[in-house]
Amino acid sequence: MEIWDFRMRPPARGFLESKIYAVAENRKRYTERLGWPVVESALAQSIEELFSEMDCAGITRGVAIGRTTATLGTVPNADVADVVSKHPERFVGVGSADTADRKKAFGMIDEAIDLGLRAINLEPGVSSVPMRADDRRLYPIYARCEDAGLPVVIMTGGGAGPDLSYNDPVSLDRMLGDFPGLKVVSAHGGWPYVQEILGVAFRRENLYLCPDMYLGALPGTSEYLAAANGYLSERFLFGTAYPFCPLKPYVDWFLSQGLSEPALCRVLSQNAKTLLSPE
Repeated sequence: MEIWDFRMRPPARGFLESKIYAVAENRKRYTERLGWPVVESALAQSIEELFSEMDCAGITRGVAIGRTTATLGTVPNADVADVVSKHPERFVGVGSADTADRKKAFGMIDEAIDLGLRAINLEPGVSSVPMRADDRRLYPIYARCEDAGLPVVIMTGGGAGPDLSYNDPVSLDRMLGDFPGLKVVSAHGGWPYVQEILGVAFRRENLYLCPDMYLGALPGTSEYLAAANGYLSERFLFGTAYPFCPLKPYVDWFLSQGLSEPALCRVLSQNAKTLLSPE
């Protein structure tokens, strides 16, 4: 069975300069609070060790996601594309755009397309101008992605902004209704608003959920898994949020949660492959 990890930040190029690697103590604190052992390849900042961990866990592809933020660091689109080009059998790339600067965002979206990146990651709550998902200043960026046929990954869970209102599924629901042709992935899966985001996903068929690191020893896990095993099986994405979660322990845990074989196949790889496949 193929496994695609939809949320990875490999230890290479600009990823190493972002907060997730540069402030190792912060990463360690999250990993411990989530109940996972330390991630050895992240400590060593070794991509070769990551490949060994992927092989051990049975992960065939990682979705390497760039970012443009004011507080969590920046991973340029060119760096994401470079990592993918050097390891095309290991990674699929997702670019990013600057949500605080519409014209710059347009240029970055065009750049991502030229580089062969498969989607655009937006993190408006942690940009230099924090915004919620339905902020009208973001609408031209959504429209540009919709017109280009590019899915959008948007962080609307966990530490998505200055306060929890930036995770509010109502904001995401409004945006999804305004852009019904845009496929949108909620990174961190709207946590902790689990019931609410599952309700949005039930009514908005253009929404995909990737709870990643917030799926496990946290409230809401059983509700996420019930949806993944039912109505959301074609729009639920497996992800570890590496380097926050160790790969094999996380995969082993996920496989033990009782999802049906058809749901597992979709969640572990088919959904990601379909979503990120070029037209």
